[in-house]
Amino acid sequence: MANTIVNSSNGPATDGEGQGHGLGLFALAAGAFVFGAAEFVMMGILPQVAQALRVSIPLAGNFISAYAIGVCVGTLLLIFGRRIPPRSLIILFMVIAFAGNALSAVAVNAPMMIVARFIAGFPHGAFFGTATLIAKLLARRGKEAQAVASMVTGQTVANMLGVPAGTLLAEHLSWHLAFAALAVCAVVTGVLVRVWVPFIAPAADAGLAGQFAFLRKPGPWMVLVAVFVGNVGIFCWWSYVSPWLQRVGGWPNAMVSALMMLAGFGMVVGGLIGGRICDHWNPGATSALGQFVACMGLLAVFLIPGSHVSTAVLTFVISFGLFFVSAPQQLIMAECGGLIGGAAVQIAFNFGNAVGSMVGGAVLDASHMNYHYPALSGVPFAALAVVLLVCYSRMCRAGSGTVSRWIGERLRLGHHGRDCP
Repeated sequence: MANTIVNSSNGPATDGEGQGHGLGLFALAAGAFVFGAAEFVMMGILPQVAQALRVSIPLAGNFISAYAIGVCVGTLLLIFGRRIPPRSLIILFMVIAFAGNALSAVAVNAPMMIVARFIAGFPHGAFFGTATLIAKLLARRGKEAQAVASMVTGQTVANMLGVPAGTLLAEHLSWHLAFAALAVCAVVTGVLVRVWVPFIAPAADAGLAGQFAFLRKPGPWMVLVAVFVGNVGIFCWWSYVSPWLQRVGGWPNAMVSALMMLAGFGMVVGGLIGGRICDHWNPGATSALGQFVACMGLLAVFLIPGSHVSTAVLTFVISFGLFFVSAPQQLIMAECGGLIGGAAVQIAFNFGNAVGSMVGGAVLDASHMNYHYPALSGVPFAALAVVLLVCYSRMCRAGSGTVSRWIGERLRLGHHGRDCP
């Protein structure tokens, strides 16, 4: 398997090829698991980390923001590594992830944790941009969105299993162990990628300016802004979901890990359903639908007083919407802008994560720690994302409604994103 050569300028695999690279998709999903858990585990263990490092919960939100900022800066890895084979890039990303999570595990103060989280997030966006390209090339024709969704499933499984496991470790042993486990997982993933992911020749070098040519079109900007504002809205609430569950829902601290598992299950279901629908529908409209679900969930968080049942249901619903949009948005941008386009989604996602965390923290302070108000502050952002995605969907040509036909036409004509609306 490791000796198979795939040219990154080729289209998706044939049916036989797609079936033969299942282990490669599994290895990529393992990498998505590492980055997904590294990104989201802080939300589940925020109170313990804040207490140990002697900072307030709103200030501890900077640990979330530092990771997100690392994601944004880390796109430079793709700009300067565009001539490196994608498999080698993935291995490099796992080495950096190991370093960042290992440093997080031994952090003894807030500045050290901020640096560690920045390093851990540095390869995140570049990984998903590269992994999206590989997954698309390994997919059977007509199943590209589902292949990308399968890769992203690693990130959602991280929220269903990895984040709750990290929360349990923090509750019963030590939060340091959560990051140590992620460092070990990064090493294991690097080995799996080397063994199972086929060699893929790098695409023809379009030059530095050519990497960003897709941004001359309005469509990619609409999608990226929608990803950004959509995640600002959700992360106003999600960044503080652990204390929200306890103070609004009345859940004991010991149950938070189970509720994080419920959230992760919502992400898995949302991601898989979103990918399946996207293969048969307009990707912009699919994204708008998922964003609408999340927006309504945020509004309900503010309007409903809070109980065990309501907080559990809303945790599932918003998590469902959060990853329902992942595969269609990732695939749109990968087709428009290749590696940089795929990474740009993660930049917008995590920049929204960082801003949402800061907005939510500011609202918490201003509202005297009323955990209903961060969700309300996120509603206008999420609603704007819905509007942008609906507009993008309308811009797409009527004849290219399904993602399979949309991708197929571009590959046949060799446009490589120049036909993006």
